[in-house]
Amino acid sequence: MIEWRRSYISIRALDPIPIRLVLPIALVLALGGCVGAAVGAAATGATVAAQERSVGDAVDDLTIRTTLNKLFLDESFGLYNSVSFSVVEGRVLLKGAVEQPDQRIKATQLTWRAAGVREVINEIQVTDQGGIVDYAKDTWISTQLKTKMLLAADVQSINYSVETVNGTIYLMGIAQDQKEIDKVIALARDVPDVVEVVSHVVTKGDKSRVKKP
Repeated sequence: MIEWRRSYISIRALDPIPIRLVLPIALVLALGGCVGAAVGAAATGATVAAQERSVGDAVDDLTIRTTLNKLFLDESFGLYNSVSFSVVEGRVLLKGAVEQPDQRIKATQLTWRAAGVREVINEIQVTDQGGIVDYAKDTWISTQLKTKMLLAADVQSINYSVETVNGTIYLMGIAQDQKEIDKVIALARDVPDVVEVVSHVVTKGDKSRVKKP
């Protein structure tokens, strides 16, 4: 039976991918501070024009991601390789699977060390599941949902981040309205082998959003 829940975990009291190797490491080495922001502005400008978040927010989010890559890699390659994150307007969604509860806590602590982070949502699973087979299935699930969203006339897929971990789909982004969120959740639930859908999507009119020019 497929379940859907809206989960919200924000741990402010604490200080805190599928395999990501060559490209993320290169980004960590190549991008930093103003350089990262400048490259981010050039690389994301055209895309952001079609998004709900502004160019300023997109650049800040890219800088946060670059910082997180470095923080996690410096801490532990195992943790870096086990956890991924989506960043939208300073909101960071942590995803992935680790074997120990303290690794989950450490991920939250590290994330809060990145300048510009204003919310941490920790959806990291503590489990011994995973491996090549699960990763392949999870990737296929995400690909199917992204395709469905792209083809849906009433969904602006460019505003969403999608990732699947052990059959659970995690959604992050900015929707036009609640109707669009419901549509995306319905599309996700219709994908074979999905066991759960977790949404952290907000609407573009959500008062919690802090937008930059």
